Amino acid sequence: MKKQIIILMALIAYSTHVFADKVSFTASAPDAVVVGEQFRLSYIVTTQKVKDFRAPSIKGFDVLMGPSRSQQSSTQIVNGNVTSTSSITFTYILMANNAGEYTIPGASIVADGDQMVSNSVKIKVLPQDQGGNSGQNNSSSGSIHSSSGTSVSNQDLFIMASASKTNVYEQEAFVLTYKIYTRESNLQLNNAKLPDFKGFHSQEIEMTTNARWTPEHYQGRNYYTTVYRQFVLFPQQSGKLYIDPAQFQMTIGKPVQSDDPFDAFFNGGSNVIEIKKNISTPKIAINVNPLPTGKPADFSGGVGEFNISSSINSKELKTNDAITIKLVISGTGNLKLISNPEIKFPDDFEVYDPKVDNQVRLTREGLTGNKVIEYLAIPRHAGTYKIPGVSFSYFDIRSKSYKTLKTEDYVVDVEKGAGNADQVIANFTNKEDLKVLGEDIRYIKQNEVTLQPKGSFFYGSMTYWLFYIIPALAFIIFFIIYRKQAAENANVAKMRTKKANKVATKRMKLAGKLLSENKKDAFYDEVLKALWGYISDKLNIPVSRLSKDNIEEKLRNHGVNEELIKEFLNALNDCEFARFAPGDENQAMDKVYSSSIEVISKMENSIKH
Repeated sequence: MKKQIIILMALIAYSTHVFADKVSFTASAPDAVVVGEQFRLSYIVTTQKVKDFRAPSIKGFDVLMGPSRSQQSSTQIVNGNVTSTSSITFTYILMANNAGEYTIPGASIVADGDQMVSNSVKIKVLPQDQGGNSGQNNSSSGSIHSSSGTSVSNQDLFIMASASKTNVYEQEAFVLTYKIYTRESNLQLNNAKLPDFKGFHSQEIEMTTNARWTPEHYQGRNYYTTVYRQFVLFPQQSGKLYIDPAQFQMTIGKPVQSDDPFDAFFNGGSNVIEIKKNISTPKIAINVNPLPTGKPADFSGGVGEFNISSSINSKELKTNDAITIKLVISGTGNLKLISNPEIKFPDDFEVYDPKVDNQVRLTREGLTGNKVIEYLAIPRHAGTYKIPGVSFSYFDIRSKSYKTLKTEDYVVDVEKGAGNADQVIANFTNKEDLKVLGEDIRYIKQNEVTLQPKGSFFYGSMTYWLFYIIPALAFIIFFIIYRKQAAENANVAKMRTKKANKVATKRMKLAGKLLSENKKDAFYDEVLKALWGYISDKLNIPVSRLSKDNIEEKLRNHGVNEELIKEFLNALNDCEFARFAPGDENQAMDKVYSSSIEVISKMENSIKH
């Protein structure tokens, strides 16, 4: 029995050694303290085989105690797996003397025979609270105390809304932060109503699940603070824009000191009462400067710092084979709002709508990452073709000037290949294979005809002449209709204008289906396609060349009144903003859907007349 116990202990010791984690040596302390406040500085090493612990020089603080040494160890056996942890902690009790920011260097130690140095720690020392009681001693004069009584003042609890910039350019990103300041320890947020950020394109910065409270000195008083929510905003128009106040409803648990037992009874068995408080943030004014004059002709609408590159899948191919050119716009700014650069393919190429993939992440400076645009085209005839590079212009925030970048030109050799020129792509976005829609040329079938001699019953009769007259009349009618239809089909601009409302109606029906299925992103994409596609067909301008500025000019040239032009542009803006705006998503989608249908109907009647 004794031998078995020894073997078991040896196995546990061996397993403990095998499964032990790598040794670490770390220092920890509070991020912020108040002058006169005591706090702990701890050094933890995850092994017990240590020697020669040497603390650094600690400046800016009084060492009240330390270093004290404590040991911890534990062993667990779960499903036959043995894990063991052991550590030694060296602790100092320090007190801050003066306000400022201080750095305590790392300590050194020899652990498991290796020399190790811990991390350094940064500590922000806040001034003493000017609103504190003068009768308090130094050890507690710097701590944060709430006011007594059964009310909470606006100085003890408030929420600040602050913008990282208040003077920006159109489409320049800035950060809006909602931050809670409190001197109350028992706090609960019941409801929050944020503004709709009218005039801005907004995207929310993802926050951690648990709020982190840190001390902060503000206007002579110390508070516990935490960031509630943050948004990156892109102003969509110039002028003075306002961020409306946000509304918050909060509950504060307030301790009440009373010697009367009936007070505790009527307060649920405790000396704590709940106080409801409504808080509003101040209104923020943002001065949005228009982009400077002299925009390049190929200005993309980009504001930030960007680069562009291009690549081609093949420079040697055969007719009816697909060629793909990929553009990658990288950088930081309003990446998602940049219009797609246009590649001018030769006339002998059949070109399809580009596929766009936004590979971005949200930062305080805007969207950072890549916008990947793939263009697919099919050459129909053999030859050597030059595909010119893309010119890309944007407004650079740092230099406050326009910059133009250009990709390289490509020379493509196309050989005659198999198949016919009627091959088309079914759906580029789904990457389906090419297919032949039909071959409508057939051999003429030859039949033998038996002629009857002159003077027979049929020859010279009314039926005989009808066989001549009816086909002739049918041919004349068919010829007139055919010529008229061919003339209309030849006028591509007229056909697009004629079918604009029909195509838009079809897209809005699909958007209605997506609305009922609550597919938010797909719904907004389809409504935007309907609006942009309708105006593109109606004005006979490719979507890639459309912008809000030239839409306004073109509609005015077509006799559309200013009120309707403004209503159409507002429909575009509302659709873009509603996707990221807070609030009731279903209500926002219903509003966008109804307003888009209404403005297309009004535009159809206006341009017709």
